[in-house]
Amino acid sequence: MAVTIKDVAKLANVAPSTVSRVIANSPRISQKTKDKVREAMEKLGYHPNFNARSLANKSTNTIGIVMPSSANKAFQNPFFPEVMRGISSKAHQEGFGLYLSTGQTEDEIFEEVVHMVQGGRVDGIILLYSRINDRIMPYLQLQNFPFVLIGRPYGDDFQGITYVNNDNFKAAKTVTEYLILLGHQHIAFVGGELDFVVTVDHKKGYELALQNANIPIRDEYVVFHQELQEGGQDAIIELMSLSQPPTALVVSDDIMTFGVMRMLSEMAIRVPEDISIISFNNVLISELSSPPMTTVDINIFGLGFEATNLVIERIKQPSMEPKNVIIPHKLVKRQTCKKVIYQNN
Repeated sequence: MAVTIKDVAKLANVAPSTVSRVIANSPRISQKTKDKVREAMEKLGYHPNFNARSLANKSTNTIGIVMPSSANKAFQNPFFPEVMRGISSKAHQEGFGLYLSTGQTEDEIFEEVVHMVQGGRVDGIILLYSRINDRIMPYLQLQNFPFVLIGRPYGDDFQGITYVNNDNFKAAKTVTEYLILLGHQHIAFVGGELDFVVTVDHKKGYELALQNANIPIRDEYVVFHQELQEGGQDAIIELMSLSQPPTALVVSDDIMTFGVMRMLSEMAIRVPEDISIISFNNVLISELSSPPMTTVDINIFGLGFEATNLVIERIKQPSMEPKNVIIPHKLVKRQTCKKVIYQNN
């Protein structure tokens, strides 16, 4: 015979309504009572029927996660498993499940979001990217549906959006200035796809650092590719084929940098002796590369954790004012940068 809420309540010596509130993770119930009820649930092997509870409460206790492209492609970049680790950690604490988009194209992903919202499949949504001219954010705003963005909204029409981000402009400006202080003047920028806001911010920071140092911005030193190993390899072939190749690189992503360094090795170009490199994200691959990458730690786990915290707040308090949270970054100096003693202009 199936175990019921009444059985749990009897063993925990509480009212059945208290058990229901513990299952819903109500803040009105003390932690001591929650622990006692959960211990009784575990002892009896009781598992709440979340589908039935969702129908009753008009709540799913599920958060939708929207990827920038197909999950198979996105998960080739270590950024996404790490941000998902932060999301799932906070979601588990709050008793929420996750619903991951699986569409292969922008149109398919948009249709998935519509189904999530109109079908009542999720209570809120986290967007793992910020894209220029994206259709999803305006749709979610029009539906007045709880969502949080990881990244910065593009343009002036989205001031009412809750988002979590790094100061990507400042980070790119800082690392470019660091390379200039090391004596580099021929500094290239390898960005991700240009329709992503993070790429726009990185590029602007890079350009301002050069302008402030009176170093000309050379169009041929600015290239954009997908944030995958192949993108990094294509970028370095393009740059090292120039009549005057760069002596330093600012690369928007560690996985791209890994592709850059592999291709440089094949070309017998040494890092950092022949070319210096600074990257972004500080995923595991950056420390294990040869040589270990100098990179910007953007606290990817923290981005996911805080985004989940905010979307749950918005779910529970729909009238909450929009919040903008900036996660601090830091430069992690390793072994891919070297001071230039003398350089021809």
